[in-house]
Amino acid sequence: MEWKRSAFDWNQARAFLVTAEEGSLSAAARALGLTQPTLSRQVAGLEEALGLVLFERTSRALLLTQSGVELLAHFRMMGDAANSISLAATGHSDAVTGHVLISATNLMATHFLPPVLKKLRTTAPDLQIEIIASNQLSDLRRREADIAIRHSRPKDETLFAKRLRDTKAHLFASKEYLDEVGRPKTLADLEKLKFVGFDQPEQRLGLMTSRGVNLTTANFNFSTSSATLALELVRQGFGIGILPIDIGAAYPELENPTSAFEPISIETWLVAHRELKTNLRIRVVFDLLAEGIG
Repeated sequence: MEWKRSAFDWNQARAFLVTAEEGSLSAAARALGLTQPTLSRQVAGLEEALGLVLFERTSRALLLTQSGVELLAHFRMMGDAANSISLAATGHSDAVTGHVLISATNLMATHFLPPVLKKLRTTAPDLQIEIIASNQLSDLRRREADIAIRHSRPKDETLFAKRLRDTKAHLFASKEYLDEVGRPKTLADLEKLKFVGFDQPEQRLGLMTSRGVNLTTANFNFSTSSATLALELVRQGFGIGILPIDIGAAYPELENPTSAFEPISIETWLVAHRELKTNLRIRVVFDLLAEGIG
């Protein structure tokens, strides 16, 4: 290798890579713990060293030039190599330490994560695990989470995704509610009953229609963006809800109001940023989640 040709500072390379990944100087500066002027100087220094313009600067955003796009893959390989060096330096220690941020829906976090976290506590007791229990998707590219559990496959090619086992969802209602209103004998009977809405009920109408149940928003007297609250409302007799079968079956006060309703298939994906595949603590948590949930 001709070392003299590597004229740029590797810190400048990292500044370019993180800025390209984050999409803005301010976000990249936060990710690296630098001031925005310092980061801007490092990117400008790299452009000067290479004799290329890597970003087109507009009033709203930074856009990669064609040269920036062509070099980005090479700088990503440099980033992977740097992570591998850190892993080689620290990965032979028996202690896995550090902070890992997991994002999952509140229903998934409440009902599926605790058993996995028990095993994780035994396997890597020095890890600090933080959990975002929210139905809002965390942006992994902007480091809003290290690992996410999602119910759809990510479209971003910079993310690494592993499909876990699919789950099924069905209708559930409390026995108290069905005793009060009567158990439906046909799918059409469901149209006379009340439902507990999750998020925006109107978005569920097409799904129900596809399964032979023609509801309107009038069927949903109560709705919420919280899946755990929706579960509690169903348990307390406010109406029928759609729940994963594993969760609904765990509550003896709930029952399936009709077997005629076609179950709903739900995909589950474990997602992390590709750069994190060589990070030991992320890898440990990722693998245990895949094993425990998958």
